[in-house]
Amino acid sequence: MTIQISAAFDSGNIRVVGQEGDRVDLEIVRDHLSDFYQWFHFRVAGARGRTLTFRIVNCAGSAYPFGWPGYKARVSTDRIAWRMAPDTSYLDGVLTWTHRFDTELAWFAYFAPYSMERHDDLVARIALQPGVTHRELGQSLDGRAIDYLRMGEGPKQVWLYARQHPGESMAEWWMEGALEKLVDLSDPTARALREKATLHVVPNMNPDGSFRGHLRTNAAGVNLNREWHTPSLERSPEVLCVRDAMDETGVDFAMDVHGDEAIPANFLAGFEGIPGWTDALGEKFYEYARRLAAATPEFQIEKGYEKAAPGKANLSMSTNQLAERYGAVAMTLEMPFKDHDPNPDAEFGWSPERSKRLGQACLDTLAGFIDEV
Repeated sequence: MTIQISAAFDSGNIRVVGQEGDRVDLEIVRDHLSDFYQWFHFRVAGARGRTLTFRIVNCAGSAYPFGWPGYKARVSTDRIAWRMAPDTSYLDGVLTWTHRFDTELAWFAYFAPYSMERHDDLVARIALQPGVTHRELGQSLDGRAIDYLRMGEGPKQVWLYARQHPGESMAEWWMEGALEKLVDLSDPTARALREKATLHVVPNMNPDGSFRGHLRTNAAGVNLNREWHTPSLERSPEVLCVRDAMDETGVDFAMDVHGDEAIPANFLAGFEGIPGWTDALGEKFYEYARRLAAATPEFQIEKGYEKAAPGKANLSMSTNQLAERYGAVAMTLEMPFKDHDPNPDAEFGWSPERSKRLGQACLDTLAGFIDEV
């Protein structure tokens, strides 16, 4: 029986370049109008009873080739549980793994996908909850909604937004966990936070890139997290409509949720280097990170990005822009495509379930910290 390989679905991305016996050679397709690529997601049919070796042969030219060593591909037979392919290896620019097909179908991905269909389900479910207001802030270049959910009645203005980089699907799993906690009226921490803060949530900043199977850009090949200084309707309407809404409310605390290709840990990046930096504002960011690390083994503060030198912050990035523009305690949360090495899981690695739990831990920490923002 002939093997069929397809990526013609929501967030799909792969191209078959060759097959010899039980070896299949593949390439990841570049983001539209961009040189970025690293996200892959495809389905295999017709291979039951066979063991196939998959090789992605163009990894050396990907956006972050230094992220492949130590990485393991994800595989699922039900599109619910996504396990790591344990024999994944990277050598000479080629990512390789094998899979024994005991089922009719199997799916493979860079990380557990979060489909636009699931996004729509999440937004619909949360919008029905008591005390939640939904707005469509604007539309993407492909005409998709930029969904916004508001809840809480307190004076502190908290903004949570995710998936500027669409291939970082763990960010929307984080959002699902955070939103489920926020609308749980039996949760005393969530109730306390909603009394002290108004929460503004954008679960997916880049629906076009998410659907198209992009790693990092929107439909125009634009990296949205380099547009926050001068967003435009032509290049980045997704950022423009969100930043305009932030201008309406102001921002006291902001978290931009992402995934990182290389570092095997969860960590926060701050706003060092902005022109308006003060030690007092910076200390609030550092204190939040310390409290989050104390609250959950799924977070740590030893590993992370280098800090920008004084005056050298890139104000086109949202965290820097919001800290400078509003004096916000702003931060970028990064989760791994690999695993959280301080607290590893040999079967699943970093996963949707753990992303959701981290979202809830972030809110628990914020609830005890919000008075200090």
